[in-house]
Amino acid sequence: MPRLTWQKSSYSGSGQDDCIEVTPHPGGPILYRESDHPATVGRATAPSWAAFLRAVKANGCALKRD
Repeated sequence: MPRLTWQKSSYSGSGQDDCIEVTPHPGGPILYRESDHPATVGRATAPSWAAFLRAVKANGCALKRD
């Protein structure tokens, strides 16, 4: 497998541990991982990733914190 270049959101500060990193996988799915658990990698198709981003931007994935 070629070495992947992971991208972190520009909204993530250098001191934050709750960041998602993402990289397109050549010829395959979009790969994502949590920055503090880099060995665990998720996969998403381009359409499902786009739907996820639309939901986040619309605040549809906001977490309720107590």
